[in-house]
Amino acid sequence: MFGWYPEPLFLAGSIAAVLFYGAGVWRLRSRGDKWPIGRTLAWLAGVGTVLLSTSSGVAVYGTALFSVHMVQHMILSMLSPILLLLGAPITLALRSIRPARKGADGKAGRGPREILLTVLHSRFAAVMSSPGVTLPLFIASLYVLYFTPLFDLAMGNMWGHRWMTFHFLAVGLLFFWPIMGIDPAPRKHGYVMKMLELFAGMPFHAFFGVAVMMSSSLIVDSFEQPPPSWGTDVLADQQMGGGIAWAFGEVPTVIVLLVIFSQWMSSEERLARRKDRAADRDGDAELDAYNAYLTRLAGGATPAAATDAGVHADADGEGDAGQDTETVPSAPSASSASSANSSSSRRQG
Repeated sequence: MFGWYPEPLFLAGSIAAVLFYGAGVWRLRSRGDKWPIGRTLAWLAGVGTVLLSTSSGVAVYGTALFSVHMVQHMILSMLSPILLLLGAPITLALRSIRPARKGADGKAGRGPREILLTVLHSRFAAVMSSPGVTLPLFIASLYVLYFTPLFDLAMGNMWGHRWMTFHFLAVGLLFFWPIMGIDPAPRKHGYVMKMLELFAGMPFHAFFGVAVMMSSSLIVDSFEQPPPSWGTDVLADQQMGGGIAWAFGEVPTVIVLLVIFSQWMSSEERLARRKDRAADRDGDAELDAYNAYLTRLAGGATPAAATDAGVHADADGEGDAGQDTETVPSAPSASSASSANSSSSRRQG
């Protein structure tokens, strides 16, 4: 199962991903900047899971057994994207790639960094990272692919299988990129919105797994004839694959939630520190302005409220309001309240 069966395209892409990432980290460190070791480890783990899914026995057996194929699908669409995004490759590229030099006419040059920024700020990137696109793509990669002839068509040739494998990884990256929010994205979502986007896709994912588990017939034809020597019950294997699809989403979801909560807490701490620094600079002018606002509200109190306050607090602290309130109706009119107050004043005088 874990033998080595290198797939040329994904092997070359994985090697290039490690080399470019390593070059970016080296450039940052060579000029004295730090880069978190955790991000580097997450990136290497993400590349490792891609290689495991495409160049090991998982890929080989995934062409013959539906259950193993589903393991491959879940790794590429949910686990690998999360690990790769935890590596923050876009942030690393923006920090490590030098800005292009200005031209002879004094205008700003256009190099790899500028092209990357243009793509990030483009309308295309904004549309492709919006929930209206990422969520349908994430769902379609399950329902449209497996419940239509598209899956058997893709499995029929080498390039179709490669396309499907790349599709799993790309859709996962698009779906989790704006939700995790580690790298800059065209659309900045609030933390509650991120959680809503995450949970919006999970019921569809779970229902797909349940539907496959409960199916009484094969949903695809590519796995109907495994090697006879294996003695495989193909329907039971398909049901196992549905169980894998149903259960696999739990761990990645928890990882993403932990990332969101961590970012949320860090944001609140930064906001508190900014407020503290602002209070140190201006003598807490914000608090003074709020106290002044409360004072203005107190100064604009209604006559009845002011009268009530005066009755309950004499100048010497010993008012006789407790004796009079029992004879006052529960809802006196303004004129009767004023008359009672006047007579009380004369008695005290």
